[in-house]
Amino acid sequence: LSRVRAICVSGTSATCLLARGLEASRPARMYDYDISSGDDGAASDRVADLIDRYVPEKHTARANTGSLAKLLLWIEERALSTDDDDDEASAEVLCHQSDYISMSLMHEGLDDGEKCTVTSDWHNCLKLGYDVREREFPAWMRTLLEEGAGVPNADSILPAAVVSPGEPFGAISPAVASRYGLSSDVALVGGTTDSNAAFFAAAGARPEAGTAVTSLGSTLAMKMLSGTFVEDAGRGVYSHRFPRFGSSEDDDDDDDEDDGLWLVGGASNVGCAVLRQEGFTNEELAELSAEIDPNSDSPLSYYPLTKKGERFPIADSAKQPVLTPKPDDRKEYLHAILQGIGDVERDGFRILGELGASPADPTIVWSCGGGSKNDMWISMRERRLREGGHQGGVEVRRAKNTEASYGAALLAAASFED
Repeated sequence: LSRVRAICVSGTSATCLLARGLEASRPARMYDYDISSGDDGAASDRVADLIDRYVPEKHTARANTGSLAKLLLWIEERALSTDDDDDEASAEVLCHQSDYISMSLMHEGLDDGEKCTVTSDWHNCLKLGYDVREREFPAWMRTLLEEGAGVPNADSILPAAVVSPGEPFGAISPAVASRYGLSSDVALVGGTTDSNAAFFAAAGARPEAGTAVTSLGSTLAMKMLSGTFVEDAGRGVYSHRFPRFGSSEDDDDDDDEDDGLWLVGGASNVGCAVLRQEGFTNEELAELSAEIDPNSDSPLSYYPLTKKGERFPIADSAKQPVLTPKPDDRKEYLHAILQGIGDVERDGFRILGELGASPADPTIVWSCGGGSKNDMWISMRERRLREGGHQGGVEVRRAKNTEASYGAALLAAASFED
């Protein structure tokens, strides 16, 4: 550990808490906590009304599971402690999961009189309402918090700084360094979300536009690096500003909003969960996949949801699973399901292109998740992408590294590369 030079913390998007200094003042709310499921229905209704009145249409922060919605619900449930008195340490501040861990590494063991400040990052703050193009909390957000929610000073409850993922902003405390045998000058750098860290793990810290990552887990998630900002909250499509290494923040301030790269993506409810639902074992999947010709098409056209409702590439809460007609041959059934999932992936990248992603088609798709272990499926997906109007040269490969921890380590190292 004495060789460590920097630490980057990744955390699940929209997992957050309120803290007074290093003490959590309210129980954390996880990434999937929906404000409509709260015990106080009246408070949830008031939050929904505030979001409807103040948050721009189709904005990512309108989500019931976003960190802005969770913050507003905390405010409605009980007034926040603020720094409008002389005791700054009593003020409650919103922290994302990674923000809180970074703050603890930076301030633990220091004099209690020193105020802890929260530093967050572009990626975690997106669902809070942070404007990733202008790199600031927008005016509508301050109006919402102060006029709508009655917070005396919006800045007092928001992270004090929002930095680029991978950007150094402080150093670990002497107490932390001593406990873990770290150098006293280990830097803390801006964090990221787990899903974005997984993208860095698969694609590296310096990929080119057109690089994409598809996660073939229980559901299907697609991310692609684009030269343009893309957003369609109705379909869950949003853009994370991609960190630029080797340039100063002052240089970035002179850039146009579209200068640089954006990590755009969406997630479907279709995915590998349907294979378990239909009773396929790991052994059966391996045996039957070996018998399928990836260069042949199934005559069946499936939309293999596990239950009603789709979010991307189409937003249709009434969308029904299509898994019929069901052949007697299990191999043919598996062929049709895998083809159906692959076609959702193909259509997802097509939609990103239609929404303005640049390039309009991926040039390489790195695959991760359980489904990436299936070589036949990789070949099938590559062929269907090429035949579906995407660039003839698109390649689909299995990612060597997929863990979020690996991606966070790449971000920590990137700012210190010579």
